[in-house]
Amino acid sequence: MASGSQSTSPTSDTFSKSKPRTFVLASRGSKLAQIQTNTVRDELEAAFPSLSFGTSFMSTEGDKNQSQALYLLGGKALWTKELEVALKDNIVDMLVHCLKDVPTTLPEGCEIAAILERENPVDSLVVKQGLPFTDLDSLPVGSVVGTSSVRRVAQLRRLYPGLVFLDVRGNLNTRLAKLDAPDGPYTALVLAKAGLVRLGMGDRVTSDITPPTLYYAVSQGALAVEIRSNDREAQELCRALTHQETQWKCLAERATLRILEGGCSVPVGVESELTDVLMAEGRLKSAVLKVTGCVTSIDGKEHVKHTVSERVESAKEAEALGEGLARWLKSNGAASILDAITEDREKRAGDAKTAEEARA
Repeated sequence: MASGSQSTSPTSDTFSKSKPRTFVLASRGSKLAQIQTNTVRDELEAAFPSLSFGTSFMSTEGDKNQSQALYLLGGKALWTKELEVALKDNIVDMLVHCLKDVPTTLPEGCEIAAILERENPVDSLVVKQGLPFTDLDSLPVGSVVGTSSVRRVAQLRRLYPGLVFLDVRGNLNTRLAKLDAPDGPYTALVLAKAGLVRLGMGDRVTSDITPPTLYYAVSQGALAVEIRSNDREAQELCRALTHQETQWKCLAERATLRILEGGCSVPVGVESELTDVLMAEGRLKSAVLKVTGCVTSIDGKEHVKHTVSERVESAKEAEALGEGLARWLKSNGAASILDAITEDREKRAGDAKTAEEARA
């Protein structure tokens, strides 16, 4: 990771007087999740060489259900619920998440204790191997673009009505295999750049799709560590991992999504940046935080966007800025878009359930 401000870190001596404890880090079982978890473990081992850290990997409901569209499955808890049960039952001590997959409201007794430095948060176009296309503008009308994200579909459908969007599920390796299959339907996929980079597949990126063409998901590119709220030792360890610039930006983005009552099936896009950063004793003291948020209807025909910018002096003030952005969006058209999306999802989920019952 690049250098940046870090929260004041405890030393390994902080824990030397207590009984030795092995801290178990857990995540989903995908290759990407394991790489991310091992990265966090390695950082902890480097910061606290006298302590012991282990890992545990498990499957979540979101991993098990690979057939149904994410739009109909529900919120982000699909990726975290089983992990949080193990955390609250003291089976594991820390959960490593892609922060974009973490609900904005956590179960009682759980908290996000660390947000690590963010990878590039943008989305990327990945074209089928052997095809000559270099970006979205070069894709022929009728090209099939694979993505499971309604955020991506909504925003891109608005600007590229001639493209066809088709759901694609599975881990990154699975999705890329579906893309490259000779008889597969996909011309290209849209994927988070951060995941490709972490998997060592950055060379598959054909081109980045940056704002304002495509605003990225809330907290995309950032890793987070979730712990039990009463675990003081784990809290101390997590202070060594937190990257304040990333933390302030992501907390502002998450506050926006929380007020919009959004989840992984809501087309909310963001972009944030910190400028005029003031540091003191290695800590971030203040900065100008600029956050753009947008909400787009599924058909791409309605689009509400707004930007706020303000000097903030704490993570709490960053969250307040994000909340203000969300309230502006809701008051200027986003609320009706989100209500229509909720109504559509409930209808389609009901239709799917009726069809399933008819087949039984």
